[in-house]
Amino acid sequence: YLYNRFLEQPLGDVSAFRRSKRQAKLPVVLTEDEVRRLLAELRGRRKLIASLLYGSGLRRIELTRLRVKDVDFDHLQIQVWNGKGSKHRLVTLAQELVAPLRLQVEQVHTLLLQDALVEDYAGAKLPGALERKSPRASKTLGWQFMFPSSRLSHEPGTHKLRRHHLDESLINKFLRQAQADAGLMKQVGSHTLRHSFATHLLQSGADIRTVQQQLGHTDVKTTEIYTHVLKQGAMGVRSPLSRL
Repeated sequence: YLYNRFLEQPLGDVSAFRRSKRQAKLPVVLTEDEVRRLLAELRGRRKLIASLLYGSGLRRIELTRLRVKDVDFDHLQIQVWNGKGSKHRLVTLAQELVAPLRLQVEQVHTLLLQDALVEDYAGAKLPGALERKSPRASKTLGWQFMFPSSRLSHEPGTHKLRRHHLDESLINKFLRQAQADAGLMKQVGSHTLRHSFATHLLQSGADIRTVQQQLGHTDVKTTEIYTHVLKQGAMGVRSPLSRL
């Protein structure tokens, strides 16, 4: 349309055009023992964050944007709002994380009480038009970020004083340090734990459609890449060397 209408340089027939595709990367997956060794090198909030990435298959940005109200302790599930593709979904919550998460909520509550004493504190940033419709919600516990920043800061544009969520770049930094401390040869990042979550679910007998829903994939073909580690060797081919 640009060439035909504005530049007046018609491109002619482009029906044979094919969009180039970036080669898909194979996921790096940890064994259960490697996950155990990695988590053993972490403490406190860092261990809780890594445990949630692996235990619930969350993306890094989904974890940092998690609010207190999004964790359903009674039904052992986490509500993910506006994930990739602006989709909502429910993911599983490990029973073992209930106690440390409740402790984290208490710490968030303590921070909220401290912030409320600051004169210019505007509360947590709320999504969409919610702040206009429910202005008091920003200072309620439920709307606080589960993993808040260590300090208050002014929001760009409005200059309102708020406590934002944890900087997501910090997560991969402490995971790489834990990887080195655990002596793991594989490169570990937040997505490595998500890959491991999906693969280990399939190994335990979970249906691929269930795993697809947990990960929030639109197409099941995206989820099928995790089946590669369930086969013996590459694509299930047994090496002829093994017969010698």
